[in-house]
Amino acid sequence: MSNVASDDAAREEIETAPWLCRVDSINYLTEAARGLVVLSGSHGGLYSAFKGLSVQPRGLVLNDAGRGLNDAGIAALAEGDRSGVGVATVSHSSARIGDASDMARRGIISHANRIARRAGVVPDMVSMEALKRLAQLGQGQMPVDVVNEHRSEVVLASGLESVVCIDSASLIEARDQGRVVITGSHGGLIGGDRSKAINVAARFVAFNDAGNGCDDAGTGRLDPLGSRGIAAVTVDHESAEIGNAASTLTAGIISRANTAALDLGSAIGMPLRIFLERWLGASP
Repeated sequence: MSNVASDDAAREEIETAPWLCRVDSINYLTEAARGLVVLSGSHGGLYSAFKGLSVQPRGLVLNDAGRGLNDAGIAALAEGDRSGVGVATVSHSSARIGDASDMARRGIISHANRIARRAGVVPDMVSMEALKRLAQLGQGQMPVDVVNEHRSEVVLASGLESVVCIDSASLIEARDQGRVVITGSHGGLIGGDRSKAINVAARFVAFNDAGNGCDDAGTGRLDPLGSRGIAAVTVDHESAEIGNAASTLTAGIISRANTAALDLGSAIGMPLRIFLERWLGASP
């Protein structure tokens, strides 16, 4: 009973803390978070850093997404130091990516920037303690450099249909219905909501597996997309930079695939671009 009571107390503290803003995706962040500590289920990449730091928070905590290629999953740490804000990441193996409440409840700190460390935030600390320490810092004051997410159309080879490359799944548009969409986003469900796996009925979608992590959260979108008849894969986080669709396309190695994608000829360990060229080349 004591563990249950402790869990309930921790949950209530998370829900009611006036100094804390929890968002499952950094794209949900609004001006209402200005001056608070921000905890987001998003990966710790450059765009997440820009969005989180733009509200001049007291601190920012993101998911490390397994660090990944070129440490893209923790790029926010250095950005925080440049902006004078304490930034830390929660280990992807301790809590579900895309789920801020789970990160608050179960998260273990994996990395902390210089300013966060000065506040006493260190690796292996439980996330709630880290959040409280960040709350003691002053509000960020420095402006941040704008980081844009990109959308482009790429033709893989002469005669093949173009594919849509978007750095974030949030950039998908109604006109992308029935198309091949390559994202830089993690493959986790936002807030565990299966209906948010993708907002448009694309023909095929690729994500970054974010190290897969706790409860296989990094590949959580694949099954619900398959149930909608949408082929989907993730690429290994060590093969492509998270948050970078061009990297997903050109360097990504398939790490997981749903049944619909396997039926198209995808395979674990296959370069994503080679699969797409073979599949689209064989498609009428």
